[in-house]
Amino acid sequence: MSKLKRTLFAAGILFASIESIAQTYINLYPGTVPNSISGPNQEIHAANASVDSLTSKVSVPGLTIFLPTKEIATGTAVIICPGGGYGTLLIKREGSDVARAFNKLGIAAFVVKYRLPDSKIMKDQSIGPIQDAQQAIKTVRARAAEFGIDPAKIGIMGFSAGGHLASTAGTHFETRYVDEAGKTSLRPDFMILINPVISFNDSTGHIGSRDNLLGKNAKPEKIRLFSNELQITKNTPPAFLVHSGADVVVPVSNSIEFYKALNKNGVSGALHIYSKGEHGFLSYPSFQEWFGRVAEWMKTLN
Repeated sequence: MSKLKRTLFAAGILFASIESIAQTYINLYPGTVPNSISGPNQEIHAANASVDSLTSKVSVPGLTIFLPTKEIATGTAVIICPGGGYGTLLIKREGSDVARAFNKLGIAAFVVKYRLPDSKIMKDQSIGPIQDAQQAIKTVRARAAEFGIDPAKIGIMGFSAGGHLASTAGTHFETRYVDEAGKTSLRPDFMILINPVISFNDSTGHIGSRDNLLGKNAKPEKIRLFSNELQITKNTPPAFLVHSGADVVVPVSNSIEFYKALNKNGVSGALHIYSKGEHGFLSYPSFQEWFGRVAEWMKTLN
């Protein structure tokens, strides 16, 4: 083999290696999934005209890794929790599409395919999703050097019910739902919450998400525990929230009350409310519009 061919062959291997690292799927847990009841994997992937695709009946959680090229990498990472009311996951529109947009900014992204609450596959369905979110934070932080990221610049992002999960990770980190004796910090360094479900109260909460996570007969103390506007302390990480005032699915008061609680506790936060736009921003504002505001806010974290 000539020197030129050897060089091209080596470059091809290197390129393939970079590509495989740039988007890799791994099981979230290296062994047994905690809090699980064994059974067949019945995960469903279905096309959807409005949001591209839906993933449901998730019992085997995973993490898809999206890494930017080394030339533009900033060392910052975002763990993304897709929405879907704790009944399904918009794994593309609110997952991989967003991850690739972060990569263009030099930001590493990790899309969590978290378990969806179901008493048939979980011993305690109320903690399955937060276990998976915490495991994702633990995994990314523990492997930060491998991924080329700063372990002190790992944030979490969520859409709708995924926003509830992300805000749970940002307000419940002192309770270790996984790795109870572990030393790796489970606190995200920042939160990005997109039209999020925050509260589970009767007046402003999204009852569908509450019922799916906690069950239809949840006790008042459990509802309060997972109403995350009530769980903010001075140690809560900074947050960016964006919502539509015209959202009829998840009221904008969810974001407003969370921001007010951040402000009350002296935690840095940013809140942007659009005057129009449906839940999920399907037609307005554009992705470039609201995502641009996220990117601008992230610059203030450095």
